[in-house]
Amino acid sequence: MRSAHSVDQVRAAEAELMARLPEGTLMQRAAAGLAVTCARLLTRRRGRVYGSRVVVLAGSGDNGGDALYAGAELARRGARVTAVLLAPGRAHGGGLAALRAAYGRVVVEQEVGLADFSCADLVLEGIVGIGGRGGLRPEAEPYARAARTGVVVAVDVPSGVDADTGEVAGAALRADVTVCFGTYKPGLLIDPGASYAGAVQLVGIGLELPPAGVVALQHADVAALLPVPGAESDKYRRGVVGVAAGSARYPGAALLAVAGALR
Repeated sequence: MRSAHSVDQVRAAEAELMARLPEGTLMQRAAAGLAVTCARLLTRRRGRVYGSRVVVLAGSGDNGGDALYAGAELARRGARVTAVLLAPGRAHGGGLAALRAAYGRVVVEQEVGLADFSCADLVLEGIVGIGGRGGLRPEAEPYARAARTGVVVAVDVPSGVDADTGEVAGAALRADVTVCFGTYKPGLLIDPGASYAGAVQLVGIGLELPPAGVVALQHADVAALLPVPGAESDKYRRGVVGVAAGSARYPGAALLAVAGALR
């Protein structure tokens, strides 16, 4: 079962936890989990992290910081990491320093960034965080349209997708994998946002959260709801399905529902 929490709930839980931890600990936890996922994907794709071409799309704020710190960790493992700064004057200072210390490359020219984006083995997309609203800004839109050969990993939520509602109000970047921190976000489970998120993986960072407002059942959850037949089970002990669907004029919905019940 996947439980999702709103942006406000996540922000409140983060603030409470950060007040009890040394500065930067929460971001380091998130970046470490992000880097592990990226390393696993690169190993599956190329057999190793060393020598892989990684591009970090870094916006402003903490989301870009998570991506830069994770990029620094991949660089320390031998990946060739290039960070493309989409807001050069507002890039996360600590993350940028860590990447440079790991001998990562930093560019601000978007034509260079697009060229690297197109041929990277893996793209770490940290343009906009869970607080973003609306589609991508003009400087980031070309990345949503550009051809690519590598895996795109979104940080917490694909940029351009509303984390609370799943709304895609403009240009948005499609991810192959989304690594979310602390809890799932509703927009990752609700279309159209869910179709932009790809495979969603959760990294725990120690948040204490209230009951979830959105819950998505998984295959195992649905299977557990079904009665298990025993040696003496007849059709009524195993449950009864009622179908209310379709009409004589439009029988398609009824046929689909009945066929699904039979299976």
